[in-house]
Amino acid sequence: MLSILKRYLIGKPLKSTELSEQKLSNTKALAILSSDALSSVAYGPEQILIVLTTVGAVAYWYSVPIGIGVLILLLALILSYRQIIFSYPHGGGAYVVSKQNLGVIPGLVAGGSLLVDYILTVAVSVSAGTDAITSAFPVLHAHTVFIAVILVICITILNLRGLTESASILAYPVYLFVVALVIIIIVGLYNVFTGHAPQTAHSAIGTAVPGISLFILLKAFSSGCSALTGVEAISNAIPNFKEPSDKNAAKTLLMMGSILAVLFSGVMFLAYWYGIVPNAEETVMSQLGSDIFGRNIIYFFIQGTTALILVLAANTGFSAFPLLAYNLASDKFMPRMYLLRGDRLGYSNGIITLGIASILLIIAFQGKTEALIPLYAVGVFVPFTLSQTGMVIKWIREKPAGWLPKLTANFVGAFISATVSIIFLTTKLNQVWSIFIFLPLIVILFLRIRKHYEAVGDQLRLNNDIPEKISGNIMVVPVAGITKVVERTMQYAQGIADEVYAVYISFDKESEEQMREKWEAWNPNVKLIVVHSEYREITRPLLKVIDEMEAKAHEQGFEITVLIPQFITRKNWHNVLHNQSSLLLRAYLLHKRSVIVTTVPFRFKV
Repeated sequence: MLSILKRYLIGKPLKSTELSEQKLSNTKALAILSSDALSSVAYGPEQILIVLTTVGAVAYWYSVPIGIGVLILLLALILSYRQIIFSYPHGGGAYVVSKQNLGVIPGLVAGGSLLVDYILTVAVSVSAGTDAITSAFPVLHAHTVFIAVILVICITILNLRGLTESASILAYPVYLFVVALVIIIIVGLYNVFTGHAPQTAHSAIGTAVPGISLFILLKAFSSGCSALTGVEAISNAIPNFKEPSDKNAAKTLLMMGSILAVLFSGVMFLAYWYGIVPNAEETVMSQLGSDIFGRNIIYFFIQGTTALILVLAANTGFSAFPLLAYNLASDKFMPRMYLLRGDRLGYSNGIITLGIASILLIIAFQGKTEALIPLYAVGVFVPFTLSQTGMVIKWIREKPAGWLPKLTANFVGAFISATVSIIFLTTKLNQVWSIFIFLPLIVILFLRIRKHYEAVGDQLRLNNDIPEKISGNIMVVPVAGITKVVERTMQYAQGIADEVYAVYISFDKESEEQMREKWEAWNPNVKLIVVHSEYREITRPLLKVIDEMEAKAHEQGFEITVLIPQFITRKNWHNVLHNQSSLLLRAYLLHKRSVIVTTVPFRFKV
């Protein structure tokens, strides 16, 4: 039944030879890899206004120069990541750049930051999408967390179906969102220039603002920079593009930057002009749509597409997280399971891990977007800084043809990213302090995983030592009685072992004597060892026998094998009807004893 459900939700498996068909065209890649960056238009301007609200509505005019500053940073990042795409066409983004140019630890800091950032991408995007839904339908406010969790589950299943299929579905809402924002910007600007928009809802640019400070302006600027999260996703996912993958990725990055610049500047200006005041019950986008169109079909179209893009922006995380986990696992910093492709040729373990982690985060924060965005933004600007710094080191060290313009682009990107990171850490320390705890812990975990794999590799590696010769095999068979399964196990043991011993654990003298008599009559060729257990235990008395056998086997140069009879029921639920002591014994021996453990199955017909 589980297999049928899996096929229904995920689809039939794809052949490995079909991998090339899973590559993305530029239009599809723009949809799934830019959805995070484009969706931030719906909450980036709002974050600026929330900070300025602490001073008063008269300070809203500062959102215009702050927005221009964000656009300048966007331009620097686009140019910088374009250099990364051509320099590292196999993907990996900030992790690979930082590791190769700055060292392992900076690379792990970048990689760990991005892994957490992608989890936050899903949580923030879905939470923001849920806010858009509940703004249009206030009756749903009480069910915010439940709605967000269901949405994450749906997106996870969609991504498990494969890259091409998810991109085909997600392309429509992404482009509908772009169309919706273009409509609201065009109509809004038309109202402004024709005088239909309110002329006194905003304070004039340059108005004196009592109480404004550099600290508040920097805090507002850093909050607005949350609109730039997701810019790096394309550089991480270059292998997902059709050939030539690097050129297609670079084109897509430029398209994303251009669209993002237009949408962000348009929404930022209109929010200022219409005097939009952010509040907990209704988003800035909802208020803007309502003021321009009223609560008609166009408003609900804008809200619907905004909710869709905010939710589906999570797909950027689902596209980039598995590839980053793959790169880290390739370097032995994450478990090998992240190297494996699933039935639909995607890295399913990474997708599932991301889905579970984001659900836990949404539940922990109760779906409060505002609480997640600062941590989300600082988690991406740290890798921004490291990757751009790594590129600066690369150009200085290699000095290829035309390296000075490239160095300049990356230096500007590194400087601005570092500045924003410092602003975040100083102005929002009370919200992002946890990064100083979990980021070192993640790096330590990466190093411990690498150390484990290196130790395992040393133990598995062939060398010139002559292995100890195995002279023979002693077989120990735990038995609970004389049955067909014991008979089959004994036949197998006697056919491959030099010495065979049956071990019976008795709980009383009567059963002990009965077992001895039956055994002598049934199979006198195999020695029966009977151990009395005063406390009705099976494992410990058996282990004492095995310890004695190990000493004897070592003296003779023999291996010792514990052969465990095991019932295999026809239906899974039948397992609860049988004692599963053989499974517990096998698990204990595998972890606690230097013996070979094997199982002889006996399959029931009913």
